[in-house]
Amino acid sequence: MTEFMGELIGTMILIIFGGGVIAGANLKATKAEGNWVLITIAWGLAVAMGVYAVGSVTGAHINPAVTLGFAVVGDFPWAKVPLYITAQMMGAFIGAAVVFFHYLPHFKDTEDQLAIKSIFCTDPAIRSPISNLVSEIIGTFVLVMGLLFIGANEFTDGLNPLIVGLLIVAIGMSLGSTTGYAINPARDLGPRLAHAVLPIPGKGGSDWGYSWIPVTGPAIGGMYGGLFYQAIFQAEFTVWFWIGSAVIAAVLLSSMNVELKKVKQA
Repeated sequence: MTEFMGELIGTMILIIFGGGVIAGANLKATKAEGNWVLITIAWGLAVAMGVYAVGSVTGAHINPAVTLGFAVVGDFPWAKVPLYITAQMMGAFIGAAVVFFHYLPHFKDTEDQLAIKSIFCTDPAIRSPISNLVSEIIGTFVLVMGLLFIGANEFTDGLNPLIVGLLIVAIGMSLGSTTGYAINPARDLGPRLAHAVLPIPGKGGSDWGYSWIPVTGPAIGGMYGGLFYQAIFQAEFTVWFWIGSAVIAAVLLSSMNVELKKVKQA
């Protein structure tokens, strides 16, 4: 199997399981009544299965933010970044299409357009672009840092994917309820494209005005997570770490300023 096909298959598996649990929870006339705990556990297992499937072939990034985070600290060659990201986006689109075909009879019985869209892509609990961006940055920062922590330890053979899955569960339970924790540009953009082009009954719009946040936030958070780990844990302070720190500080201060102004105006 080529690296391109590995990342495509791994990301497809991720979205089949992850999008599938949301479909089971959200669509009418299914045999599942979902909740946040169920969804976060299923997404963690979805990541673990993707890693088990293709980890030996590609390292199972299955996430452009992870690819960028590893590349920025020199753990992954930049020349392969476009190949991996293209495969991840295609795999996410295909995975979303599989979920659509699997649950096809149930869409016509579901009138809630947001519930349908949530199967394919994320949306915030409170729409506030700068704060939503911060949530995605923090969630993906923790993800990449966690992956680097896990990589620095030795586990029994075959256990690493489960530990990675538990990391996803922890992020979802603790940080995911603000935006639905995309923490993965492919996880959001690929299925959002599928939502836009597939003939889904009663689907409504794909909310392209929000779509930049679950792409930009994870990209920033993933790269800064790698740079932070390199600087703090390996004592390698690069100019990119200081530039990244300045960008993160500016975004955090902007978010705080916007939200405090809302409080004063209320």
